[in-house]
Amino acid sequence: MPFQLNKIDLPIVAIIPEIKSALKNQTTLIINAEAGAGKSTIIPLSLLEEARETGKKIIMLEPRRLAAKSIAKRMSELLNEPLGKTVGYRIRFETAISEDTLIEVVTEGILGRMLDSDPQLKEVGILIFDEFHERSIYADVALALARHTQINFRPDLKILIMSATLNQKMLSDALNAQAIVSKGRQYPVDIHYAGETDYHLLAEMTASLIRKSVQNHDGDILVFLPGQGEINAVMDELKSLRKHLAIYPLYGQLPWNKQWAAIQPHPQGKRKIVLATSIAETSLTIEGVKVVIDTGFGRGSQFDANSGLSRLVTQPISHDEADQRAGRAGRVSPGVCYRMWSEAEHQLRSKHRIPEILHEDLTSLALDLAARNIADSYQLFWLTPPPIDKMIKAKDLLLNLEALDEKGITEIGRKMHALPCHPRLAHMLIHSKSSGNLELATDLAALLEERDPLYKQAGADISYRIDRLRTLRKEERLTKPFRQIEKIASSYRKLFKIEEDNSSSDAYAIGFILALAYPDRIASSKRGNNAQFQLSNGAIAAIGHKDELANEPWLTVASIDARSGLGKIFLAAPLNPKDLAPLVKNIKSVTWNFEDDEFELTSDLRIGKIILKREPVDREISQKEKRTAIIQAIREEGEEILTQDASFISLASKVKMLSQQHPDEAWPEMTVDYISAIAHTWLPEQIENEEDIYEEIQKLSLTEIALKTLSDSQKKQLQD
Repeated sequence: MPFQLNKIDLPIVAIIPEIKSALKNQTTLIINAEAGAGKSTIIPLSLLEEARETGKKIIMLEPRRLAAKSIAKRMSELLNEPLGKTVGYRIRFETAISEDTLIEVVTEGILGRMLDSDPQLKEVGILIFDEFHERSIYADVALALARHTQINFRPDLKILIMSATLNQKMLSDALNAQAIVSKGRQYPVDIHYAGETDYHLLAEMTASLIRKSVQNHDGDILVFLPGQGEINAVMDELKSLRKHLAIYPLYGQLPWNKQWAAIQPHPQGKRKIVLATSIAETSLTIEGVKVVIDTGFGRGSQFDANSGLSRLVTQPISHDEADQRAGRAGRVSPGVCYRMWSEAEHQLRSKHRIPEILHEDLTSLALDLAARNIADSYQLFWLTPPPIDKMIKAKDLLLNLEALDEKGITEIGRKMHALPCHPRLAHMLIHSKSSGNLELATDLAALLEERDPLYKQAGADISYRIDRLRTLRKEERLTKPFRQIEKIASSYRKLFKIEEDNSSSDAYAIGFILALAYPDRIASSKRGNNAQFQLSNGAIAAIGHKDELANEPWLTVASIDARSGLGKIFLAAPLNPKDLAPLVKNIKSVTWNFEDDEFELTSDLRIGKIILKREPVDREISQKEKRTAIIQAIREEGEEILTQDASFISLASKVKMLSQQHPDEAWPEMTVDYISAIAHTWLPEQIENEEDIYEEIQKLSLTEIALKTLSDSQKKQLQD
């Protein structure tokens, strides 16, 4: 049945002619549609005729699986067709499409695989990014790759970027694209600030506010909480209300049928309370909601420098997230939103979400691009470019993990790219499989992906955690933190088709396996130096004097606080000196002693920067070797080598202020460390005055170097 737009009573209908007209003359379009406008269902359906004419599909990216399925279902209902005919969806482990499908709603991982298998998207005519304001690293990468395809191979490919809370001007300027605005169907929402919340009493305080709202307001209640644990805690607090009210949890890991029940009207018409994560912020309509209670927290992925991996962290939400949540109370009638923080605190929060690409670890991204044979990430058309210094560190780590070499991605790198985990853990799992230690490695990988389950309850030895996990698993009495670790370990065992192993672990075997994930954190004891260790990345770290690992000659460090000069080791495992041989490399290296302004060529036996044996080599040092040595010295000793003047300090202060005002732009951290990390981009290819290299480098203007790293837009903002 043809889609009849004239029978749709939604605000988005008013701008459909403008969208169609714009797409005749341009291929990239921004749609800023307020909540309730109907953009996610009506825009794809209104473009269906073009898809039929060209024979090319409409692909719409949705950040969340529940939204992808419910939007596809709603579009099918509007066509009066079964799901999977003209409109279908593809999410992880689940697909509903057919030969007739022209509109596919997909999640981020699926779009990534589509771009892998068909970089030119030959079967796609229109690519829609819905709810783009969330700015996940996956969506940013997908947009960069799609724009690369559009500009280089597919000038006919049309890209639509949609959201209710986009930074419209920034997007329009960056993409040189027209923005079309639609009003939503939004009733007024009365905002109340309930004052500051003690996070440790979050469940009790939230439950108390829910009880008051039940008494003071009518309609269903939607409560935003950080995660599943907090949802369960609030449900426990609300047991007394269950006789009269229907209380539903709503989070991503919940089975589909329970998620669907949470967003539908209660079959007996009971009043509902929905306890949800940020999954309910966008794209979903939960009928009957008139009250929103917002705890003000969300959970997102963030790089943890201690572990070298990304973890989910709880953090305050931004203004645009708070507005989206509040808007849920005004979909059907005037509503009310209680914010569980103060108005003064609200003013201190960020206006927009910071794109993940600015604060996430970029090692997986660097490997992903290498797998696509993109040697230089900056040849892509980024909305927010990945920070240069972080990309350099990511590539250095991938070289250390054997995933990259001078030619690009290696065979091991491709195997690592195929695994659903951080490259550190992928390298560890692949090598453990060939050495017969895979069962231990899967437990270790799961443990590393989560917070320390025995934090402050045990010493630094990670083998205690492995043994506790195995004991609890064998006795079938897993406690809460170990339950999540076992869930991850189980998924790895299924992936590799192996059985669980609950035997006692070998601490030295763990140390060697860990070294496969952390070759940059192999640590050699500095004997007689207060339980201090030199790490293979050059850092110095200490472990507690009374810790059993303090007397070990070698360790592999899994978690370390390296923010201060002397790092603090949280998690580690001992390394048997007999196991060091595969980790030792014979390298000819040139070092630049900047204090004496001299170069030295040596043959080293080393583990990273831990030198086991060094012998001088008598031959002439090339210009290329000297430049490499200078770059390395600057990266390691930039604070000593480079000169900060008043001009650079002033520039750094202005950039810091602008980065806080405009967090969605790729402002670099304007520090000496940043200038040092990108030394290869500004150090001349030819060193003219070899007699006074140190003096010449000290004369360089850090301000001039720094300004060259900024975009034209950023330079203009500095001048304004």
